[in-house]
Amino acid sequence: MAMWRPAYVGVGSNLEEPRAQVLRALGRLAQLPRTRLELTSPLYRSRPMGPIAQPDFVNAVAGLLTELEAPALFAALRALEVALGRPAVHERWGPRVIDLDLLACGRERRAGPELTLPHPGIPERNFVLYPLADIAPDLDLPGLGRVAELAGRVTAEGLTRL
Repeated sequence: MAMWRPAYVGVGSNLEEPRAQVLRALGRLAQLPRTRLELTSPLYRSRPMGPIAQPDFVNAVAGLLTELEAPALFAALRALEVALGRPAVHERWGPRVIDLDLLACGRERRAGPELTLPHPGIPERNFVLYPLADIAPDLDLPGLGRVAELAGRVTAEGLTRL
C-alpha cells in the first residue's frame, strides 16, 4: 500500500508578474497526482542570488502530502516548470518565470547528480527558510537540523514579507 509522506517545495519567480506566477504554481501543485497541497507560506520578495543582474524574486514554500516517491515527485515538478513556461534549458542563477525546488521529502536523505535531499542550499537561503519556518518550524531536516533553528541563523537581509 502506498504511504503518504510530507514534502516541501520552494516556489520562486522573477519574470512576467512573479506574484501571479507563484500563486499559479501553488494552484498547480494542488493538482499533482496522488498529492495534496496542505500548507502554503506567505509570499516574500527577495533579492536575487548570484552574479546576474535581474529583478527581485517572489518566493513561497508549499507543504504537500504525497504518495509519490521522491524521484517521481521531482520529475513531476520539472514537468510542471515546463508546463508553466520555464524553458528546459536555462541559465544557472538566471531570471526565471518559475522555479520549483524539492526541499525535502519525508525523512529521505539522498545525494545524486539530479536530486539531493534535503536540498543542500536550504541552510544559507533566507528566502527558503523564512517561508518554510512559517509553515513547518519544527520540521527536522535530516542532516541539517530544525527549520526554526536554521532560520534563526540567517538574517532577513533583502527579504520582505508581502
